[in-house]
Amino acid sequence: MMATSTIKPGIPALLKEIESGSQFFKQGASLRVTGMLHAYSEDTAVAVIADADISFKINTEHLRDLSFRIGSYYQFIGELHILPEDVAILQARVGRIVDGLDLNLYNQSLQLRRRFESELVNSRVT
Repeated sequence: MMATSTIKPGIPALLKEIESGSQFFKQGASLRVTGMLHAYSEDTAVAVIADADISFKINTEHLRDLSFRIGSYYQFIGELHILPEDVAILQARVGRIVDGLDLNLYNQSLQLRRRFESELVNSRVT
């Protein structure tokens, strides 16, 4: 008998969507986020990525062989940890540089994917 995996796939989310009250703002939610590296501290292993005027903290302590360059774009998959006062940080289990990614096209494809998934669910209900 095979063991079932308890690791959930990272649901793609825009940084602006991860706020208190949103569908993504749940303790332990498995998310995939993308943004430009704004800051990184080797002492704390915390990276700060940004998209437009939204910044978001990523705990990178479990990542290996990933170099951090301010101004480069990164994508992280991990679990959301909500701290007191609704402060959120993503505990990354996967990270990669995505400098060649067209973020406008990525955001458009994400919206199309969500619309398709919604239509698929609705068609199965009726």
